[in-house]
Amino acid sequence: MRDGYQKARTRMVEEQLIPRGIVDPNVLAAMAAVPRHFFVEEALRPQAYGDFPLPIGEGQTISQPYIVALMTQLLELKKTDRVLEIGTGCGYQSAILAAICRRVYTVERIKPLLARARRNFDRLQLFNILSKADDGTAGWAEHAPFDAIIVTAGGPRIPQPLVEQLADPGTMVIPVGDRDSQALTVIKKAEGEISSRVAEYVRFVKLVGAHGWQSE
Repeated sequence: MRDGYQKARTRMVEEQLIPRGIVDPNVLAAMAAVPRHFFVEEALRPQAYGDFPLPIGEGQTISQPYIVALMTQLLELKKTDRVLEIGTGCGYQSAILAAICRRVYTVERIKPLLARARRNFDRLQLFNILSKADDGTAGWAEHAPFDAIIVTAGGPRIPQPLVEQLADPGTMVIPVGDRDSQALTVIKKAEGEISSRVAEYVRFVKLVGAHGWQSE
């Protein structure tokens, strides 16, 4: 995609992602292809490929590229997978997922953000993304089970509806902890058994909802 930022994306992949252990070729290809600058305000576009998060309005952020790539890699996605994303935000993580897997279902509770994300999806012709405004902590039971679930906000616990909507086998990546810091946790469901491990320590905006934090 010749958009004036291809060199910035290539540099991002080579300097921020590969040296930190992002090796999944599908993740690297998606990060190199999706125009991250589309997903931030015009004034912030020169910073879009920097190694840091950026504000997207409504008190929310777009995660730094490394965290987006890491969470995507931890899902171990296949091209046939159906993925549930909780926290659409500006839609960048959704677009990365859509470049890799068959179908993305994404839920955002803040309607103005979802409206902006949908405009981005239309602009990029990402027709394999289905979105809705709702409490993401309840998941999206209508389309379950999901091969993978990614949660892009930090909650005090793992929402039980998400565990129930995860396919067997399936993988979920979710930040869990207090309001200031969380453990990026990888949940695996296999043969009816649930296991978990911590991949990294992170700081996300709060996961607000019936099965998360009750308020901002």
